[in-house]
Amino acid sequence: MGRADVRRAQQGSARRAKRKQKRGGIRRFFTWKKILGTFLGACLLGILGFIGLYLYVDVPTDGNKQATAQSNVYKYADGKVMARVGAVNRESVPLSRIPRAVQRTFVAAENKTFYQDSGVDLKGTARGILNTLRGQGKQGGSTITQQYVKNYYLSQEQTVSRKLQEIVISLKVDNKFSKDDILAGYINTSYYGRGAYGIQAAAQAYYGVDVDKLTVSQGAYLASLLQAPSQYDWSTASKAGQTRVKERWAYTLDNMVEMGWLPAADRRKQEFAKPDEPKPLPGLDGQTGYLITAAKKELFAKGVDEKEFEAGGWTVTLGIDKDKQQQLEKSVKRKLTDEIDPKKRKVDADAQLGATSVDPGTGHIVAMYGGDGYTKHYTNNALRSDYQPASTFKPLILASAMEHNATTQNGLPINPDTVYDGSNRRPVVGGTIPFAPPNEDEREYGKISVQTATNNSVNAVFAQMGEDAGLDQVKKTAVSLGMDGSKMDVKPAMTLGTMGASPLQMAGAYATLDNHGKKVTPALVTKAVHGTDAEHPLPDPIGEQVLSRKTADTLTSVLTGVVNDGTASDAVKNTDYEAAGKTGTSDDNKSAWFVGYTPKLVTAVGMFGEAAASDDKVRQGAQVTLKGVGGGGRVNGGGYPARVWADYTAGALGDNTGADFDLDTNLGAGVPPTSTPTPTKTPSQTPSAPETPSNSPSQTPSTPSQTPSQTPSGTPPTPPTTTPSGPAPPNGGTEGGDAGGEETGGNGANGLPGFD
Repeated sequence: MGRADVRRAQQGSARRAKRKQKRGGIRRFFTWKKILGTFLGACLLGILGFIGLYLYVDVPTDGNKQATAQSNVYKYADGKVMARVGAVNRESVPLSRIPRAVQRTFVAAENKTFYQDSGVDLKGTARGILNTLRGQGKQGGSTITQQYVKNYYLSQEQTVSRKLQEIVISLKVDNKFSKDDILAGYINTSYYGRGAYGIQAAAQAYYGVDVDKLTVSQGAYLASLLQAPSQYDWSTASKAGQTRVKERWAYTLDNMVEMGWLPAADRRKQEFAKPDEPKPLPGLDGQTGYLITAAKKELFAKGVDEKEFEAGGWTVTLGIDKDKQQQLEKSVKRKLTDEIDPKKRKVDADAQLGATSVDPGTGHIVAMYGGDGYTKHYTNNALRSDYQPASTFKPLILASAMEHNATTQNGLPINPDTVYDGSNRRPVVGGTIPFAPPNEDEREYGKISVQTATNNSVNAVFAQMGEDAGLDQVKKTAVSLGMDGSKMDVKPAMTLGTMGASPLQMAGAYATLDNHGKKVTPALVTKAVHGTDAEHPLPDPIGEQVLSRKTADTLTSVLTGVVNDGTASDAVKNTDYEAAGKTGTSDDNKSAWFVGYTPKLVTAVGMFGEAAASDDKVRQGAQVTLKGVGGGGRVNGGGYPARVWADYTAGALGDNTGADFDLDTNLGAGVPPTSTPTPTKTPSQTPSAPETPSNSPSQTPSTPSQTPSQTPSGTPPTPPTTTPSGPAPPNGGTEGGDAGGEETGGNGANGLPGFD
């Protein structure tokens, strides 16, 4: 062997020795014996710790605060108490009163092995603890015994210490009580939604029967509810929520078959038992019931646990100003209910009104009118979104056009001075669906400015403007202002406000205009505190800038023209405050609106035709026309809604009426129009003259007319004047009402019906 070979051999030996020494050092610390010993030691410590915990933790002698519920206190904005609601709607019943098959629906839904287990699901509990440590929120996996312990003895908080207590107490409860006792406790302490604790209250709330009359299908639904009472309440659930609860209902029944508790043949016969519509709880009559129910709904949507809330102990402060609330109720009585007589006219009984009043600076709802009274008319008219907002939607089209620098078909920028062709049933140019809506009363307007078209709510102009602005973009703008996009089909009829919207949503959209384009999401609750706990965080009702200030302020300026010279001028004349707003009257006169605002107050008033009783033609609650209410003809937005608004606003502002709009714009009602409106009628259209505002389309504007500098968008020939489909409006103003309905896909000129 050469010298080099010897050297390499020595170096190799040295490296092997070094690796061996290194491995030996690691192995001294991590041998399999030491690892096993450490593991066994940890297990022993865990066992000893659990034994110590088991010996230390006793089953509480009394139930928790949810089992001994308190009232919830609701306050006005000034801190005065509005109402105390409680105690909990619960009536405990013995297991013997609950049909055996119904008992088993709960076991099948929640814990199939309930009758065999020791009260604890170690695997599920371990998973829950791990997820809690990871901050992943509430986790399932608990047995019925654990859920009963949590309901009756402990709290709903998600901490490791509370989970460990739950395990120990569950083991002890399982040893101390029979399975029937535990099941009865679980069924009687669980929360089912609708303010109902326990199966007896739930049976009455959802099916109007006592517990011993429940069917298997009904029991399976109630058992399924426990997973998510709010999301699974059939009357308020989304389509997805309804699908999920039906799937859970089916899962429950299938488990019963698997466990031998329900014959397969009987399972196949089961039909989903849809629950009854909810009924108001006693003691929540008048407007207070609407306010409290709406406040709860808002809190649950903002993260307050429904079950914890319904157990009581909360103090909830609303933004409701007691004086303004009383003023709104008085105004509805003075300007509507005192003027109608359901005993004299059947149609008067069909008139419903809802209103929402918002402070645009804070976003707080300061007054709300929901209807005849919570116990008389359960639906809150201020929150319902099943009626068309009609022409109150039109300002949002102009806002979208201006915000995105839209142009007419001739390439001219759209603003209040832009001139359009206001011809009746003028076909919209540029669209893919034929559309030629009638103007109100088939009125003819020649070339008119957008300002004048807004004052008089000219359908032909806004139908074309919607196409020019882009219907998709108009929808995006409306959604950004707080309207519900799911109720908005991107079709030409959208420009006439044919989607569904609530007074709350419309108040928010107009409050955003009043707030110079900063998003206002009206909030009813201003503060919510649970006992001595910290205040529950609530989002700021004032959001980001969704419209430029110039666009928002220009819209406000334009809408002052509606109040001063347009469809609302008759009802809102001779006021001591500066105001802006828009009227709306829907197809077939099923709804009428006025949404108006001052620098300090925004209020949306909607009037809805809802059948008060069923007959051979309509069912109770169906949408019906308002025509004839009060002994007149068509009910326009410039009539009852505007008069209620004006009376309320004057009273709500009191002496505080001096503020002017601070507008950053040189466009709108404050500048002379670019052309004179030229409405015409055929000789046959003169049987009765309409009530016209001070600057009706048939009059010359008070400001000097100017030569138009712009060309109307599109160049189709003006169709011949047609005969109106009905008499002039008797309820104030010359509302450019919508003639909603869907496009026919044929001749657009006949796609929409006019008013009766």
